Amino acid sequence: MNIALAADGAQLAWTEQGRGEPMLLIAGQATALDGWGPAAEPLAEHFRVIRFDHRGIGRSSNGEANRYTTRLLAADAVAVLTAAGAQTAHVYGHSMGGRIAQWLAIDHPQNVRGLILAATSGGKLQGEGPTPEAMEALVSGDASRLAPLFFEPEWAAVNPDAVNTFFNSRATAWAKSRHFRASREHDAWRHLGAIESPALILHGTHDVLTPLPHAIELHRHIRRSTLVRVPGAGHGLHLDRPETVRWIRQFIAAKVPDVLV
Repeated sequence: MNIALAADGAQLAWTEQGRGEPMLLIAGQATALDGWGPAAEPLAEHFRVIRFDHRGIGRSSNGEANRYTTRLLAADAVAVLTAAGAQTAHVYGHSMGGRIAQWLAIDHPQNVRGLILAATSGGKLQGEGPTPEAMEALVSGDASRLAPLFFEPEWAAVNPDAVNTFFNSRATAWAKSRHFRASREHDAWRHLGAIESPALILHGTHDVLTPLPHAIELHRHIRRSTLVRVPGAGHGLHLDRPETVRWIRQFIAAKVPDVLV
């Protein structure tokens, strides 16, 4: 395990595997780098995959409380890239990680070769929030209630270790509450037009935590973007849909980001 130092001195744990063009994976809210397992391994067959624990999560330290915003968490991601000697990378963010990735592309465009956004949003969208039941499950932190919102039951049944790892990142209540607030307060809609990187937007049609209209609006706001609607997928499509790895490879190889799928 390696350590990168954030601007406030927070220690950010990171790791890498594979060879090729660098790809930075940015995990979701209160989720550790280990949660990427089922996606990181096949991606590492084609890319140099770099993962890290957000501040306050896993093996990273808490750092200063005022730095828990998606925009400042993007600066943490830059610190990891710098420590890894990867000045530019393809950036793949899931959920809150996708929110952070947006700021990375907006504020640090020189670090982003291509942008992959999965199950994420540019911010609040009138009338398109999580259902009350989904929000209650999210706040509860109960994996048995959350798993059906993220993963197909068949996949979860044969991948219990991956599900357990994903939902059981080491974090204090202090850090979790700040992650939740950072994700909830994210608002990048008026800045998304500044993104120059080609972007691939992956979104499940059955995502009740971040409904599909969020992805449609992202596609509308990000000029060089491709939107892939994944039929039947929930919020965890980055793990339980292995075909996403193929789509990501095709996107990076082709760099044709203006086709709506």
